[in-house]
Amino acid sequence: MLANDQRGIKVSCVPTGVKHLHHAARHFDIGVYFEANGHGTVLFSDDCLSRVRNLDPATPDAANAAKQLLAFSELINQSVGDALSDMLMVEAILALRNWGPAEWDGAYEDLPNRLVKVEVADRNIFLTTDAERKLTSPEGLQKRIDDEVNKIDLGRAFVRPSGTEDCVRVYAEAGTVPNADGKLQCGVQC
Repeated sequence: MLANDQRGIKVSCVPTGVKHLHHAARHFDIGVYFEANGHGTVLFSDDCLSRVRNLDPATPDAANAAKQLLAFSELINQSVGDALSDMLMVEAILALRNWGPAEWDGAYEDLPNRLVKVEVADRNIFLTTDAERKLTSPEGLQKRIDDEVNKIDLGRAFVRPSGTEDCVRVYAEAGTVPNADGKLQCGVQC
């Protein structure tokens, strides 16, 4: 599923796991993916790099931007999410923007969220669609989750089965901590 965020950047939602993220990122000129656990990288398509290399920049700033983009493509490890190359790229970007920790931290704000593991007798009864964000089974559970989410400002919640153990992962986020905690209770109890 493709959607646009508030800045007009295309976003692709896929099931959990680097194997899905990496495959989806390859469909973009510059594909960026990172999981909360630290796995991730930036991919540059051959076509994108060719266009940047063959660019006839109209201004010195455009020439400098093209040079920096090519340097980033060589710094980042595109085959695996190498934490050291990721960290070096972030450091370089922060230096170029003349940003310190406060500016970097202020660029993005997480909504309050919770993720818990709930043990279940049989994870196989929990079937999902829409990149593991909607349940198709057990029947009626997704409607109950949606009904609760619709009551909360900036609410979102989903339940998905673990791929390795008899449990489900319950994720909830909302505009406030109490609402995120309330959604989590509903997700666990529903």
